[in-house]
Amino acid sequence: MFNKIKQFKDLRDQAKTLQNSLSQQSVTVEKSGVTLVLDGNQEIRSLTINPKLTPAELEKIIPPLFKEANDKVKRLMAQTMQSMGGFNFPGM
Repeated sequence: MFNKIKQFKDLRDQAKTLQNSLSQQSVTVEKSGVTLVLDGNQEIRSLTINPKLTPAELEKIIPPLFKEANDKVKRLMAQTMQSMGGFNFPGM
């Protein structure tokens, strides 16, 4: 019983370390005058928009730009986890 609790605590500590590490990293993507910075926890840190763009143009630019940034963050997460030795899931 206590062994399972310790394993859970160790896993939680690993997740917290990963989250802290990722919060210090970011990715930046740019397209057609829109720049998006997403941190490693998938939170938007900044969004810069060219004021000359119309709302219709923004509707076409922002969703794929966010997807690109999110894909880069996922790769960053995988690389960070790998560099930390991966997660040690007890019982798996």
